[in-house]
Amino acid sequence: MSDATKDLFERYHACWAERDPDRIAALHTPDSVFHLHSGGAPAHGRTEIRTAAAETFALVPDLTFTQVDLRVGDDFWVVRWKLSGTSVTGGAVDVDIADMVTVEDGAVKAKHTYVDGVAMQAALTTPAEIA
Repeated sequence: MSDATKDLFERYHACWAERDPDRIAALHTPDSVFHLHSGGAPAHGRTEIRTAAAETFALVPDLTFTQVDLRVGDDFWVVRWKLSGTSVTGGAVDVDIADMVTVEDGAVKAKHTYVDGVAMQAALTTPAEIA
């Protein structure tokens, strides 16, 4: 395991835990990609990545992460999370995700996040839509 990659993981996760899109974007390479695999297009470059992170926090303002499993190599990490919180529609968020991240020159080169889409859609559905 690479200590440098593990350190980057910890700093990067802290930015997500603190809901700080500026710091998240700053830890990406200039040509990085962030793809939240939930039906949307990937974000390319720091500006789009910052926007994508901010949009995520807007959907679940009290978003919290519980780490389930982590594997770190010299130029990557793979982590499983349990997300929780309350969505802007009032739905309870209890969602599993997996991140596959590649690292280049001490920064995030690509982040692919795979979401339990059924659970996330349920969290974002308003009670009136369910009835």
